[in-house]
Amino acid sequence: MKTVSLPVAYMPLVDAAPLIAAQEMGFAEAEGLTLDLVAAPSWSSVRDMLAFGRVDAAQLLSPVPVTMALGLGGVTTAMSAVSVLSVNGNVIGVSRALEARLRQVGHPFDFADAAAAGAALAAVAGGRLTFGVPFPFSMHVELLHVWFSATPLSAVDVEIRTVPPPLMAQALAAGDIDAFCVGEPWGSVSVEGGSGALLLPGRAIWRFAPEKVLATRTEWAETEPHLLGRLMRAVWRAGRWLSQPDSRTAAAELLSRGKWLDVPSEVIDRALSGHMVISASGETRETPGFLEFHRGAANFPWRSQAKWIASQVASRTGQDPAEAMDRAARVFRSDLYRAAMHGTGADLPGASEKLEGTLAHPTPVASVAGRVILEGDGFFDGRVFDPSPG
Repeated sequence: MKTVSLPVAYMPLVDAAPLIAAQEMGFAEAEGLTLDLVAAPSWSSVRDMLAFGRVDAAQLLSPVPVTMALGLGGVTTAMSAVSVLSVNGNVIGVSRALEARLRQVGHPFDFADAAAAGAALAAVAGGRLTFGVPFPFSMHVELLHVWFSATPLSAVDVEIRTVPPPLMAQALAAGDIDAFCVGEPWGSVSVEGGSGALLLPGRAIWRFAPEKVLATRTEWAETEPHLLGRLMRAVWRAGRWLSQPDSRTAAAELLSRGKWLDVPSEVIDRALSGHMVISASGETRETPGFLEFHRGAANFPWRSQAKWIASQVASRTGQDPAEAMDRAARVFRSDLYRAAMHGTGADLPGASEKLEGTLAHPTPVASVAGRVILEGDGFFDGRVFDPSPG
């Protein structure tokens, strides 16, 4: 098979691992591909490189292709999210000053109870907080809004400010932000540098949130279906490899290299293992499922998740929710995923939509081979999202 080079944009984050592993571990080569991985300095750069044809595919924040379909952000090239690259993997962190105040009021930093953490943070905030996030249209922002709305933080004057992930710890140390929501390893970098402490994992707010997607221009997906399928299969196999416990050490060492994240492998291993160091004093917390690359049909692009994102964004931007959800459903391409995964051994859910937030425990669901077990997907406040019309 002739090898084809595909330019693919990404951000230096642990959850870029499926793309990096696909290239470095031979999964792309097995599909006749060479992934020319292009690191970007910001999420707007990733989006623009993909939208304007500098690359053929990209790691994107899951809300970005949805919000582009809603006409937000100034770039409206039609995008297709063809698979989910990663689920969860974000952390909420606070400055050392806020950490001290939280400890003074007795907050235990259990790294699990979103309701208690929100109440405690509201009590010590002094009426105002500035949160850093990587991009205005991101799961980081959506998780924060869910958290704020169901805790006393709803009464706090919160400013949400965009900071590129690699600069988050620096912004916290400089006092430009009081807190952040960011993907690993950049939360752990703030702990290592002594500028912050980790308050919550993102999964404490929504237990199974689609974080990053593999995205292409819709036009490219339609004109290059064979190349797209080869890319999707390579990335899927990389995610499956990453999900195996005996791959963890090799994955951490791979990602730590200077050409990729340039962060010590032991820091990267925290996200891969869920064994998080949350404070400068070395406190640790175990968070199973902190970051998922494969388990629980993690890679399936559920149209209901796209609709949830659209409903959240529409409620804040004054758009018609029904119309927004209809547009969003056409962005998460479960049809292309099903076609590409045929013959790989991937078990595919029988449906392309589901109620979001109803599963308290791992649950078997109807699927092609009868092996799909979905992970718990509850929201911390008990909300449920029904994607059906009306």
